[in-house]
Amino acid sequence: MLKAYSWLTFCVVVWGSNFIFGKILVLDFSPALLTMLRLMFIVIFLIGLTLFKKHFKLLRKSDFLSVFFLGVIGVFINQWSFFKGLQTADPTTSALILATTPILTSILAGIFLKEKLTKRMFIGSIVAIIGIYFVVTKGTFSTIQVDKGLVWIVVTMITFAIMIIMTRLLSNRTDPLTITLYSNLVGLFVAIPFAFLLDSPLRIGQDFSDWALLIGTAVVVHGIANLIWNNYIRFVDASKASILSNLEPFVAMIMGLIILYKPITGAEMVGSLFIVGGVLLSTYQRKVPATSQGS
Repeated sequence: MLKAYSWLTFCVVVWGSNFIFGKILVLDFSPALLTMLRLMFIVIFLIGLTLFKKHFKLLRKSDFLSVFFLGVIGVFINQWSFFKGLQTADPTTSALILATTPILTSILAGIFLKEKLTKRMFIGSIVAIIGIYFVVTKGTFSTIQVDKGLVWIVVTMITFAIMIIMTRLLSNRTDPLTITLYSNLVGLFVAIPFAFLLDSPLRIGQDFSDWALLIGTAVVVHGIANLIWNNYIRFVDASKASILSNLEPFVAMIMGLIILYKPITGAEMVGSLFIVGGVLLSTYQRKVPATSQGS
């Protein structure tokens, strides 16, 4: 049990650190090019994993359109808007906004999957929104002046929620590894032309450390961490594991302090408590099926 919680905590640390590493990467790579390169290395990893596990499967014709939209919205736009937003957005605030994804996912599930929307979910959403407002206004509750980067982070949150819903629908017919491989392939093919259309000027890192960070985060964040989470989630209580996943914003704060020397403010701490509390209130159930996590 201790081993399982240790590995799950490792996954949360990796996902929370992704906001800080993403902030560093956009200093040397333009967003669309960074998206294309990252997806290329993710796809290479997934193909290698598929061949290693001898798990290669052709996609059903009936799923082509769904996987195409999943690749465009849930992979390409999700990844690109994340890096586009981090050009100007604060990584801690970005992590806090993305922490509310489970709430939007529950709302979309209620609309498209006919899952029950509860009073607890409504109250939790209000609490989380108060937390976001507190963080964005830095605790002053003055007129909101939203950084344009945060708008793109909201897009990331929306596309992430859409990706979860679409993946849940597709997983009824196709296994997760097949869905992930093909949707990332679509995302990569879409990203290639947009890398040269969206970025002006086109920036690419020149140092070995830039590329090492890009490749390392692509493989570890979207490959290895997801595999570890899926492997160990079955050994622990799902509700406790979900609490661990909500610690990502706090990891982003700590990593921001260590790596970027960014001080943790009182507004961020109070706002994060509201946001995480709201998410827990909205999504907590006594019995929750174990699912994979990630951003």
